[in-house]
Amino acid sequence: MTDPQDLAIVDARLVDPASGREGRGSILLRDGAIASIEWGAAPATPEGVRLIDAKGLVLTPGLVDLRAFLGEPGAEFRETLGTGSQAAAAGGVTTIVCRPDTDPPIDDPAIIDFLKRRARDKAIVNVLPSAALTKGLEGREITEFGLLLEAGAVAFSDGAKGLRNPQVMRRAMIYARNFDALIMNHVEDPELRGSGVMNEGEFASRKGLPGIPLEAETVMLERDLRLARATGARYHAAMISCAESAELVRRAKQDGVRVTCGVSINSLTLNENDVGDYRTFCKVSPPLRSEDERLAMVAALAEGVIDVVVSDHDPQDVETKRQPFAEAADGALGIETMLSAALRMVQAGQTDLPRLLAALSARPAALLGLGSARLERGAPADLILLDAEAPYVVDKRKLKSRAKNSPFDEARLEGIVQATIVGGRVVYEAEPG
Repeated sequence: MTDPQDLAIVDARLVDPASGREGRGSILLRDGAIASIEWGAAPATPEGVRLIDAKGLVLTPGLVDLRAFLGEPGAEFRETLGTGSQAAAAGGVTTIVCRPDTDPPIDDPAIIDFLKRRARDKAIVNVLPSAALTKGLEGREITEFGLLLEAGAVAFSDGAKGLRNPQVMRRAMIYARNFDALIMNHVEDPELRGSGVMNEGEFASRKGLPGIPLEAETVMLERDLRLARATGARYHAAMISCAESAELVRRAKQDGVRVTCGVSINSLTLNENDVGDYRTFCKVSPPLRSEDERLAMVAALAEGVIDVVVSDHDPQDVETKRQPFAEAADGALGIETMLSAALRMVQAGQTDLPRLLAALSARPAALLGLGSARLERGAPADLILLDAEAPYVVDKRKLKSRAKNSPFDEARLEGIVQATIVGGRVVYEAEPG
């Protein structure tokens, strides 16, 4: 990458998700960090500094996505660090935590070193590796947390697999507690899921498809919360999707358990009816639930029970999606459309912009102990310029991901990222018009 360029962004609507403050103002960026902020005024622009007139557009920290599959190593036909980071930049995401369920999985410090070097050469946003919770993702033996943390891992997960064995999870939590490491589990019990392919209920019955009960999520979540309470470990439920799960998390937090949770943008903005006539692009894990459960997720996010929103970016090869619904692979694109899809909740009056942006940037950054996602002097210059009301129609052919399996294809959304800045460098600018 080129060296960061000194920038002055003037006449912006500043939104700081860390403090909730918003108002007109300007920012000066120097040496990859925020050098000064002037609320309600424009700073004096030194000579040689590039000037960007925001013309009232939203200027806010870039998003931090805790869950995305980036393909490398071993699945470059689905996504690469290059294409995935380009999609992220177009969607306003400046930091990605990549899933560890690659081939080979990220269970060795040498693989983390490989990813860091590849990201430095190919990615245009920050890429942080999450490491495998168990060796080979097999759920039997925990990985070397200390060595993986030293190599650069920011959390531990088995990706799209929930850790089934309670004794292994208990051992992992005790071990993680010694390092204050974060465990992020995919809360879905494979035995309870069985052969299910979509949310269990009347809609699945009418479609003739086997259902996935809510208990596949809540039973594993309740087990994990009890273990987190007993061990004192930091635990994050990667994605919840139903009201009962939100209630379990709420009670655990009230009891002082060190627990946080996320929700997929799919669970916030889509429901089981979007499957329609067996649309495989809407086959995801956790499955799209009923409208009542979707609204419960929106309410839990607004209340603060749900801490973070993730893209659950999971690109799939066309051949794995061009199958009968029951046989198609789980997964959908999400990183490029996450922000504009999430803005539907602001437009519907279900939350306000600073609170939504906190779940997309400030809270996940705090969870990882990053110094980003805040508008204050000295913070990293990872920012986005957003036209929050600009309408567009999603065209999967124009998406920057290598795969094209977007559940929002042909959807009408509002909110276009006009520019993305990472470390003081403008890495993305929207095409005019």
